[in-house]
Amino acid sequence: MKQETNWILAGCLAVSIGGAALAEDIATDAIKPLSSVKFSADSEVKCLLSAVETGNPTTGRSTLILKASPGCVVPWHFHTAEEQLIIISGTVLAEMADHQPTRLGPGGFAMMGGHMPHQFTCQSQFTCLMIVSFDRAYDIYWGKGG
Repeated sequence: MKQETNWILAGCLAVSIGGAALAEDIATDAIKPLSSVKFSADSEVKCLLSAVETGNPTTGRSTLILKASPGCVVPWHFHTAEEQLIIISGTVLAEMADHQPTRLGPGGFAMMGGHMPHQFTCQSQFTCLMIVSFDRAYDIYWGKGG
């Protein structure tokens, strides 16, 4: 009986801790037309604009929309978080360490696990529009060392 009580208490504790962790990273509802998005210039990659669509990149998961001008290269880098990339418009050359470079058009998708070095280049004659999401707080480390 005592062992059963201990398992129940352990389960309650796990649910309580998990609930507290999730409370800090609660998703908020969002619905935004593209025309309402307020893009900001990236401080390190001058040809890139971004806007947070949902979440808080400094504390947890987030989704951003990116605009890259023609020829824009976001050089080799990696994140602690897993990153998912979806191309909305334009053609993007996506590169990951130990993978073949791949050209992605609208609807193209790439997933980079945490610490996976990657880079991308807008290869269109017009702006490339992309959605990126991160599964935890955003950080960036430049170079191929993952």
